[in-house]
This record gives sequence, C-alpha cells and structure tokens, in this order.
Amino acid sequence: MSEATKLATDYRTEFADFGDVIYMNVSYQGPLPLASIRAAEEALKWKMLPFNIPDGLHFDLPDRVRTKIARIIAAHPDDVAITTGASAGAACVAAGIDWQAGDEVVIGQREFPIHYASWLPYESVGKLKMRVISPAGRFITADDYIPAIGPRTRIVSASLVRFDDGARLDALRVAEACHKVGAMLLLDASQCTGAMPMTVAELGADFIVCSGYKWLLGPYGAGFFWVAPGAGERLKTGPLNYQALEGARNFTGLPAENLCAVPGARRWDAAETANFTNLAALDASLDLVLAVGVDEVANHNHALVGQIIERLPGSRCTLASPAERERRGPYVCIAARDTTETVALYEKLRANRVFVSLREGSIRISPYLYNTPEQISRLMDLLS
Repeated sequence: MSEATKLATDYRTEFADFGDVIYMNVSYQGPLPLASIRAAEEALKWKMLPFNIPDGLHFDLPDRVRTKIARIIAAHPDDVAITTGASAGAACVAAGIDWQAGDEVVIGQREFPIHYASWLPYESVGKLKMRVISPAGRFITADDYIPAIGPRTRIVSASLVRFDDGARLDALRVAEACHKVGAMLLLDASQCTGAMPMTVAELGADFIVCSGYKWLLGPYGAGFFWVAPGAGERLKTGPLNYQALEGARNFTGLPAENLCAVPGARRWDAAETANFTNLAALDASLDLVLAVGVDEVANHNHALVGQIIERLPGSRCTLASPAERERRGPYVCIAARDTTETVALYEKLRANRVFVSLREGSIRISPYLYNTPEQISRLMDLLS
C-alpha cells in the first residue's frame, strides 16, 4: 500500500465483513458501522423494556446528534435542526417563505429531484416560477448561476456537490450574487458532508440541507437542516413539535401558558425528534466520523480517486467528473468512451461483485476508508 493511502488504523474492522464484495457506493448508501448497529439494537431494547429508557433521552439524544453535526460542519449547535433527510429541510424553507407574485427559484438543469419537488407544489398554484438554467460548459458552475440571479430571484436551490457528475459548486460566489439582490441560497450538502472539510460560514449559504445516510454513515430517514444566523427570521414558523416549545423539557410541569418556540433552528426539528433507533445509530456513526476526522476521510478518498483518474483505461473509458480536486467532491464519475457501452460496463462490475452507481449515463465510484489500492487495481482490470 502506498504511503498516500496508508491509514494508521484499519477501519475495515469498524464495518461488517463484505466478503468478496468491493463496495464503492457511499454516495448512494453509507454502510452502518458495527457500533451503530449495536446502538440501534440497544435502542430497540429500550422500547422492549421501557423502564430502562434513560431519563431525559428525548432531549439528550437529539442534542448529542445536533452537537456532533455542528462539529463536523463548523457550526453552532443552535443553528442545526434534526430532520428525516435533505427533503425535510428544503420543505421547511419552501413552506416558510412568504411568496410574492413573480418570485423565481433558480435551479440547475438535471439537478437531483429534491430541487424540483420542494418548489413544484408552490409553482403549481402560481406562487412562484422555477427557472432552470443550463451549463455553458460540461459542468454547471457559479458562472452559470450568477447571470440568472436578478430582482425576481427569491432563492437559488443547488447541490454543493452534484449527484450526477461530482462537480463542486463555488457556493460563496453564488451566495454573494444572491445577497446582492436580497435573495437566498439553499445548498444540498448530502454528497459531501462527512467526506469533505466544511465550514458553513465560508459557504455563504442561508440554508444547508443534508441526508444522514451517505457520508455520515447513518440510517435512512435521518439528516439535518442548518439555518444561518438571521436567516430563520425570513421564514414563517410552521408546525412545531412539542419539544420545540420553551419549557418542554420539564416533564413534571409542562408549560400551558405563554407558549413560544425556543430560539434557533430547533423549531424546525422533525416531529418526534427522539427517534430512538435512528438517532442512536446516527449518534454512533457520528462518533466514528469525528474519531477518524473528515480530513482523513477526504485525503484517503482523494488518493484512491486519484488512482482511478490516473489509471483509467483511456481507450475504453472517459472521465465524467472535473479532473481538478478543488472542482470535485469526494468521488468520481466515469463513462465508456462509446456511451452505448456504459450500462454494459456497469453490469460487468456488478457481476464481478464491484458495487458502484449508474447515474445519468455515468458510473459513479465513491470509495471510503475500507477501500484499498488493491481494490482500485481490481476495478481497473475490470474496466480495461
């Protein structure tokens, strides 16, 4: 193993034994670590024997998750809401904006469906118009978004890292263009949070939504919604779960008068936030991400992806992601040089127990800590 990809710890022991499978598909589903499985099992036992449920768990568990997510994205815990996924956060934004006639939402062509589904119900009743922009080049960039942002723009809805080609957006430039005209920026960071160093203040976004089942290694049906300080004031508060009320933590004397929501993003927590099984598993997964360190994940992935790019058999395959690291997320996409052969190449990989994704005519390869240079060599053999 080269020094560039040699890890101090063998993190394969943190996951189930994949046998002869080479799994490089974290951008689809991150595998639950073994510790997360154990945490979920313990949470199920709490319901089997409810008298063992720890006191204060309804609040302590989501707050632990909130704090750990905040550490990963360099944010304040009060600005993080616990949701069921990226769609839930985007729905809060769509429902919270006081739409005015002529408002536009700017979306990139062929974005992940969340960026259409979140706004479609409001467009269908005439409250807004979705403006879909096309890239001038092969990959969509800030230069494509900025000319489309104008006085009618209410919000730009974009992925920080695209699901179809791994292209990374220069979010700060887009945010600055939005703020010049009083618009907002919503970023979906599902395809990079936990695998790419992130400081939310440096992105300039007003809202960040994220699923927890990819690079955060959590269960399906968990995620977060980050709200920039001050941005929440531009949203109407929708339905509240009772845990978002001031004083709700006091089970022996719940508030009945002068009811008001707690400050910060907790007001957008998903209903029944203390989903024991989901959040207990996510809590353990976040412990692993923090123990390893996002920088370690990013560097390991970069080394493996670099090997893929360097050794890609050019006579048969072509790169379908930006080549430069700063323009790309934590994975890479490729395609057959003859595009009609891409599906067959994908099926060949699956038949040989190499699991990746087929997305929008490209093969998406997303390795993780348990993948090795030897597995990359196996992948290259199959692609040749």
